[in-house]
Amino acid sequence: MIDPAPIKIGNRSFRSRLFVGTGKYPTYELMRECHTASGCDVVTVAVRRERLYDKENRNILDFIDAKRYTILPNTAGCFTAEDAVRVARLGRDILEQINNPGASWVKLEVLSDPKTLLPEPVGTLEALTTLKRDGFDVLVYTSDDPAMARRLKEAGATSVMPAGSPIGSGQGVLNPNNIRIILEMLKAGDPDYPVIVDAGVGTASDVTIAMELGADGVLLNTGIASAKDPVAMAKAMAHAIDAGYLAARAGRIPRKLYATASSPTEGTIVY
Repeated sequence: MIDPAPIKIGNRSFRSRLFVGTGKYPTYELMRECHTASGCDVVTVAVRRERLYDKENRNILDFIDAKRYTILPNTAGCFTAEDAVRVARLGRDILEQINNPGASWVKLEVLSDPKTLLPEPVGTLEALTTLKRDGFDVLVYTSDDPAMARRLKEAGATSVMPAGSPIGSGQGVLNPNNIRIILEMLKAGDPDYPVIVDAGVGTASDVTIAMELGADGVLLNTGIASAKDPVAMAKAMAHAIDAGYLAARAGRIPRKLYATASSPTEGTIVY
């Protein structure tokens, strides 16, 4: 059997291709349990102050093992390039203080409006350019528009992260053809370039579909945090990542209009 290979992002390498978030959990204790169950190596944290502390003023970073996980700071909740750059720099400062290897990278989100949470393309490109000058490895959240994905890679994105569907919607991969095109375009001549499907995952089958399309990984949050049994769902997502990775490399059979007998017809008994 083919064992899932590590995923490489810039100069980093991770065993798990599942990236898990930290939002929407009722308690930090449950969040920590789900991280363990998922088997992930990377945990992404929204850096804005109101997301770092709970109602009891407890710091979320006290519930993430900084020696076990590489923290991926993200700029969720930012609607301008200026705000996203400011938050990214704050994330770097925080992680440098706890000596976490995630200090020099960021998941960039510049959103267009609070209702759809769709990416704002001009602001995203502007923030990417600034953060690259600052020395960040930038993983960029974007739509499933192939042209925009290509521009982000050309602008220096360490990884392009197209949305499967709107953030938190649970609709899965709505446009698999666009994801296929993005993968084909970004990996042409650069097969190891990491493309990670981000947003919209509702259940384990959505993860498997993304991986079967050829994605290098999946980032999710709501699909686990808002499940009826988050810990069980975290385990399911871990299996789904491996299943999709292996299936993509095993090669599915072609689809056919008519049935094909599984048993050979040669040598059958004739009455």
